[in-house]
Amino acid sequence: MSERIVITISREYGSGGKEISQKLAAKLGISAYGDEIPSMAAEENGIQKSYFEKADEHPTDSFLYMLAMNTLAVKNSMNPYENALSNDKLFNKQAEVIRELAEKEDCIIVGRCGGYILRDLPGCVKVFVTADQDFRARRIMQSDQVDEKEALKRMHTIDRRRASYVGYYAGTEWHDVNSYDLVVKSSVIGIEKSVDLICQYLALRYGDWQKDKK
Repeated sequence: MSERIVITISREYGSGGKEISQKLAAKLGISAYGDEIPSMAAEENGIQKSYFEKADEHPTDSFLYMLAMNTLAVKNSMNPYENALSNDKLFNKQAEVIRELAEKEDCIIVGRCGGYILRDLPGCVKVFVTADQDFRARRIMQSDQVDEKEALKRMHTIDRRRASYVGYYAGTEWHDVNSYDLVVKSSVIGIEKSVDLICQYLALRYGDWQKDKK
């Protein structure tokens, strides 16, 4: 087969989605792109990386948007209408980078509405990684060096942010299983077997797709 295979991974915070993407990339011999995307978009467009970092996986606040539309007197640089347009523009710049990557190589895209952006790509495989709360909390406590209370707070805050981001830009429910080809519960089978499961799914769907490209 000649079409590109791009695996997009959406993940609950603390579920191990990032680690799974890295291990999957190593196993398949392809690249995984997540935190690199804002940097690539910034360099490609001559925009400071800090702007992308501030807007990273944050939705435009629709309330501020509507408020600005009806408040013509606000004309300074903090105008929320300007901020709304800016966030949308930054999203589109990152979307351009994601499409360019999908055109030139088989790869993994982590977060950033990758599945929605590449929804028309025949070889797009949309994966969602979920896990039990206790499993996630333990991982966050270990990775972020925080206590359980803070871990739970971060978990819920970041999950809400990601859900809002997907809802705003993709117009879908983040947890809607119909938005994905494969849902993996890492707390049940572990990180390594989650990687194996995704590989097995690719083999069932595409056969020996990497061999066919050699």
